[in-house]
Amino acid sequence: MRIRRILAAGIATAALAGLGLTGAATATAAQGAPSYVTPSECKQGGGTPDLTDNLCKGGTHNGEKID
Repeated sequence: MRIRRILAAGIATAALAGLGLTGAATATAAQGAPSYVTPSECKQGGGTPDLTDNLCKGGTHNGEKID
């Protein structure tokens, strides 16, 4: 009976660790990709397209490059 509990705890720990690693890999992949928005997307997000710097200033797309 004791062996079953230890085995179940080990399997549960391995499963949770696997989920944690998957989540970390997804977050890293999403973070590393550069984001581009159109001037109209910048405006729709509440920002102002700055075409001299090719950046969206303010709003939900603040700091993203304009394509």
